[in-house]
Amino acid sequence: MSHLDAVRRSTSLAVVPNKRPQLYLSGDPEADRLLSKDPLALMIGMVLDQQIPLEWAFYGPLNLLQRLGGSFDAAKIASMTEDELVVAFAARPALHRFPASMAKRVQAMCQQIVSDYAGDVTQLWKTATTGDELLHRLRALPGFGQQKAKIFLALLGKQLGVRPPGWAEVAAPFGETGTHLSIADIDGPDALTLVRQHKREMKAAAKATAPAKKAAARKAAPAKKAPVKKAAAKKAAAKKAPARKAAAVKKAPAKKAPAKKTTARA
Repeated sequence: MSHLDAVRRSTSLAVVPNKRPQLYLSGDPEADRLLSKDPLALMIGMVLDQQIPLEWAFYGPLNLLQRLGGSFDAAKIASMTEDELVVAFAARPALHRFPASMAKRVQAMCQQIVSDYAGDVTQLWKTATTGDELLHRLRALPGFGQQKAKIFLALLGKQLGVRPPGWAEVAAPFGETGTHLSIADIDGPDALTLVRQHKREMKAAAKATAPAKKAAARKAAPAKKAPVKKAAAKKAAAKKAPARKAAAVKKAPAKKAPAKKTTARA
């Protein structure tokens, strides 16, 4: 029995509203099937999608599933010891460049899903009444910054049929149609290539503008005063010390000699 079959038999997987299409995020058919079937796996992949290639990030949930014995859910990951989860993330091949920090982040996300949504991650979007509310909920999860929350909201809307009122506007620019800006736009191998190309262009543009930004920051920063060297300060203080002592001696009043005691004659 494959690990994916084990998941189907041993776990009750929540389903996103509307028919779930096949996702194409990892480049691996089995990993993509898991992402398409299990919303928590998709959320974990989203957390991992940082500072590593997106295929590596979204293959991670299948790898984690295998290391945890063929099944996982938010409650199981939330209740593991931190060391146990770090070992699962760090085993070769590691699930991320920074396996320990990502293990802690994923566990924190699962713990919040358990406390806020009774362990059912789909309640996060099923009960959201507006796009703004859903964005706020995503933004509150560990591992989700503003941009990542917008990208995931766009993925839900574009590919998974989760479209509360105003979702496209609050997910902008990632909610716009006809773009290849993020994983929300990957609906096949060709789209994956276009998204990769866009990311390379963005990195190149950021690299090209970095020197100019640094120069502008240096120009805008106020000039710092040169610090007085300690050695010079000590030398100046040493020169002034004798003069201070001489002045103090000159100003001090002369002390009177003590009067001699006279002895009384009998």
